[in-house]
Amino acid sequence: MSRLGRPATLAVLAAALGLAAAGAVRADGGRTAMPPGAPPAYAQECGACHLAYPPGLLPARSWQRLAGGLDHHFGTDASLDAATAQSIATWLQAHAARGGRAAEEPPQDRITRAAWFQRKHRHIEPAVWTLPAVRGAAHCAACHEGAARGRFDDDALRQPAGLTPRQRRAWSD
Repeated sequence: MSRLGRPATLAVLAAALGLAAAGAVRADGGRTAMPPGAPPAYAQECGACHLAYPPGLLPARSWQRLAGGLDHHFGTDASLDAATAQSIATWLQAHAARGGRAAEEPPQDRITRAAWFQRKHRHIEPAVWTLPAVRGAAHCAACHEGAARGRFDDDALRQPAGLTPRQRRAWSD
């Protein structure tokens, strides 16, 4: 038996396993991971115009307003039949942000207006958002390779086409 004794050894082992498991979970606590069980219509309907965003990027009240206002969804009529809309809304509510930085209701319920999003992207020059390869701040997949799976890790970024040499250098900072 170790010099620590059995209870201490078990405590050290439990702590080590906890650290190993924590390493497998992203620094954001898994909040952005796409949860299982998404209604097929979510990717099909919502993903037809933009990324089918992981529900953990917005709080429940924001999703409630967005799902309840599909007839005027950011200037577009994105209406769905009642059953499909209810299925998607229920899933979004169940997996919405519950605390932490994403629990804040951003202005106009826009992910790109959330304080955490603004902070993470504060060094991106406005001209970068207008590049044809980027098409705006809401087009996450332009830079985040794992965006469709809810992975926005800073270590897995790609430089979009059209960056100037100065923007390329800043990208690596």
